[in-house]
Amino acid sequence: MPRFLGIDPGSRICGFGIVERAGSTLKHVANGVIKTAAAETFEERLKMIYLGITEVCQTYTPHHVAIEKAFFAKNALSALKLGQARGAALTALSMAGFTVREISPNEVKQSIVGYGHADKDQVQKMVERLLRISSLRSQDASDALAIAITLSNCQEFYLKRSEGAKGREL
Repeated sequence: MPRFLGIDPGSRICGFGIVERAGSTLKHVANGVIKTAAAETFEERLKMIYLGITEVCQTYTPHHVAIEKAFFAKNALSALKLGQARGAALTALSMAGFTVREISPNEVKQSIVGYGHADKDQVQKMVERLLRISSLRSQDASDALAIAITLSNCQEFYLKRSEGAKGREL
């Protein structure tokens, strides 16, 4: 069964979620968070994200990976830190040999809830329902599972789009 890894990046908490798909059936494999200590230097926190993502990839051996696309933040410093955390995660994924899909928060919400502006609680409840699991403890892990589900739902589209792009490069 193809295994899908979703990542919800953050500089303090980076969520990950893994699902498998067999036809139309989704199976929850794992979810969790990589927590960094606020007392650590920012460089050390980025290193922890890199190492944590590397460990997740080695432990669960996903076939396909997606990360949440950056969004515009009200606070420039927060946006910068999020971008650096995404960079650490993307570097770990690239070093592991993955082609990473970037999925916007609205795409995830549309895929999971059917409404691109759904709130986090609605997304979490649908993730729990789709994967038949009772309450998820972490919003970050729930978001990461939603990204993995969205990737699994759209994988055929992404493959066709990348094949079309390759054909245009010739």
